[in-house]
Amino acid sequence: MRKALTAAVAATLTLTLAAGALALTRDNSMGMGPASKTLRPTFHGYYDGHKDTYLSTDVSSKAQATMMHVNYSAQIGKVTGLPEIYLVEGRAATGQIAIFGSQPGEANYSPLWKETLLHWKAGATPVLITSDTQINKIEKTGMLTESDAHVVLNCPIIAVGKG
Repeated sequence: MRKALTAAVAATLTLTLAAGALALTRDNSMGMGPASKTLRPTFHGYYDGHKDTYLSTDVSSKAQATMMHVNYSAQIGKVTGLPEIYLVEGRAATGQIAIFGSQPGEANYSPLWKETLLHWKAGATPVLITSDTQINKIEKTGMLTESDAHVVLNCPIIAVGKG
């Protein structure tokens, strides 16, 4: 029994070491090195009625980079064909946060976003907007307008439906 137990422990140890070696090889072959953790603030945004969690890392506007304490990158501002991130500017419903036009798993998802600003018209009562479909419906009523901010944000969504 002791020999069988020792053999089982040895086999487990070998498999564990082999798996560790495989993981190390995989990391080095990609050239990324060992993983580590860092603390970064996360934010929440709506997509199709649920909240997703995202990071803000880079923006193509120097002023926004300074305000948001993120990296400025003129290069990302040249990328076109991106999904939209909608930000309500001015009056907004209580609890309003960003609204995404896509999320991981969607065909058009990208961590880069075209910033689109939403504005409630005078006399309109702001409601909580939780999807791009809702934005389109409200715009048809004439109570909400959008404008291109001419800014690209690098805001990868790191958790879907975890907000």
